[in-house]
Parts: sequence; C-alpha cells; structure tokens
Amino acid sequence: MNIAIIGGKLQGVEALYLSAKAGYRTLLVDKRQAPPGRGLCDAFVSFDFTTWPEKAPELPDDFTPDVILPALEDKAVLRAIAQWAEGINVPLAFDLDAFDLSHSKFKSDALFQKLGLPAPRPWPQCGFPAVAKPDSASGSQGVEILYTQADADRIIQPDATDLVVQEFLEGPSYSIEVVGNPGNYRALQVTDLGMDAEHDCCRVTAPVDITPEQTRAFEAMALELAEAIQLTGIMDLEVIDHDGELKLLEIDARLPSQTPMTVLASTGINMVALLAHTFVATAPPVPAPTARPAHAMVEHIQVNPLEIEVLGEHIMATDGPLTHITDFFGADEALTSYAPGKTEWVATLIFTAPDPDTLARKRRECYNRLRALNN
Repeated sequence: MNIAIIGGKLQGVEALYLSAKAGYRTLLVDKRQAPPGRGLCDAFVSFDFTTWPEKAPELPDDFTPDVILPALEDKAVLRAIAQWAEGINVPLAFDLDAFDLSHSKFKSDALFQKLGLPAPRPWPQCGFPAVAKPDSASGSQGVEILYTQADADRIIQPDATDLVVQEFLEGPSYSIEVVGNPGNYRALQVTDLGMDAEHDCCRVTAPVDITPEQTRAFEAMALELAEAIQLTGIMDLEVIDHDGELKLLEIDARLPSQTPMTVLASTGINMVALLAHTFVATAPPVPAPTARPAHAMVEHIQVNPLEIEVLGEHIMATDGPLTHITDFFGADEALTSYAPGKTEWVATLIFTAPDPDTLARKRRECYNRLRALNN
C-alpha cells in the first residue's frame, strides 16, 4: 500500500507515523525542504501546491500512490490537491465539504444548535468569563479569555466579524474520532486532553475517567454529527466536562494529531488504516482492536540544558526533522529531534503500560534519565 501525504508538519507527522505502523510505504510532499516529517517518510518531494496547475509534483518513478492524504488546513491548497488527485485518478482521503463546515466555528456552532446538542452559550448572554477565538483558526491559535468588560472592549471590535465569542467553561477536555461514510460510521476511543498555559494540547491519555453513560452520550453525538454532515472520512470532536455534562467545543473533519497516536498505543486501532480502508477497496484489512485497552500517554517536551518543559504540540514544529526511536530513555517510543551531544531538542514521548501506576512509574523513570543527560 502506497500513501502520499501532503504536508509534513504536525498532522503530517501523525499521518507518517501511523502509516508506517500500518506497514504502508510513504511519500511526503511539502513545499519546504526540511519539514518536521521528512525524517519519517520513505520518499520525499518538495512541491508547493499554490503553483498548481501550472506545475505538478514529480513523483518518484518507483512510487505510484494508492491514496492521497492531505495533512494541512489551507483551503486553497486543499482544492488544488483535490484537483491534482482527480487528474491522476487517485482517491483523496479527505472530505472537502465536511472540512469547510467544521473549519468554521460559526457554521459548526449553528449545526450544534440545529441538532440541539449541548454547547457553550453565546456572547453576550453567557456573561463573564468568556472566550474569544477566530472563526477559522486551528487549536489554540488566537484564543483570548475575557474576564471583564474592559477585556471585551479591547478584543471585540465592531469590525471583528470573524471572531467567535462564547461562554468560557472549565473542566476536563476530551476528544473522540469517528471514521466512515454515510450509514457506516465507527466511533473510536475517547481520549483525555491536557492543556498547557497557552491552551495548546500538551498531553493526551487513554483510557479516560468518565462514566459509561458519558461515553455513550459522546459516541452518540459523534455519530449524529457525522450523519448530519454526511461525512466521508474522519472527524474529531472536542468536548469539555462542565458539571458532569459534556459540552461540544468544536469539530474538525480532518486527520487530527496526538489523539491517533494515543488511540493506537492504547487499543491497536490505526486511524490511517481505517481511513485508507474507507477510500480504497483494495486496502489491507484493518486489524481488530486489542482485547483490553492499555493505559497510554502521548506527551510533548522541550529540552534545554536548564530544564525539561512539557508544552503544547506547537513546539514539535520548531525543530527537526524528527526521527522515530523506540525505547527512548525509558519511553516506549519517541518522535524527536534529539541526537547525541545535542543540548536543545524536542520530543513527543509515547508511554504504554497495563495500569496507571506502572504508566506513572515509567514516565517518572524516563524523566529521571533525561535529566541525567544534563548533569
């Protein structure tokens, strides 16, 4: 199975890692010469899709893709990739219509309201604190918390038509993915999202500590939303547990990052394999999940001679290319820019264990070994 992944940043790193785990041969296409994912692919082509259709990527002679997976969020580039895929008659593992809806918080919030799904109250009915975020930004980009009227006056300008303002809720955050096509969807494992001080996800763990009733409600929301937008592909939902009720924060109809690694480590379910199977009839069978989920953690660290910091995923785009290493100072796996003698580097650490105590001990021992590097 040959898969061409377009974009070698955070989502691309995830796609490359999962593709390798599925046994696929990978081609990475990126406009940069040294994106973070370049050290994780079997072949690489530098190409800027903003030059399509005047130019086209020159694929290696020995690589004919069975499927193309975009791993970016630029709408113009996504349309160009879709046209290129159609021109070479290769399936595109991406739902452009679903992405367009989910990429707009205004559109997705309107859908939540239409379906009667629990979500934060809109401004100004919600009062303070409130959260302001750009309509089409991804992750924590541009997020501001408003605590006072002075904050609101500073952030909410009369011409700020692309700003979504709604109730700020506190509590644990969770994510779930759904994969498939209309009438045939599968809701996957729920994961727990840990955030850094900038509201960027720095840690994902599974299984999660929520009730079976909450899990069923979350799965039902995911499946209802997938049917409502007639998804063909993959979508993730993020919620916050506010006083025992899971309230929808956002949906994203594209391959996410961080959570797929965690779900694979915990259950053996590979989201890229499921996605490929959705679009390619001849894709290899998808292995069954493990009988009992392991306890898994995916965590991002930035290391310098003075400290080890657990920070949001954005740090993984600051250094590279990344390489995949097993048994990394006690972590089961790592995607990292580390090399012997290098004093400043980043890593995504992957831990698995049969129980929470063993997981915590493994993580603690790994950090002790990492600190010893600088002593």
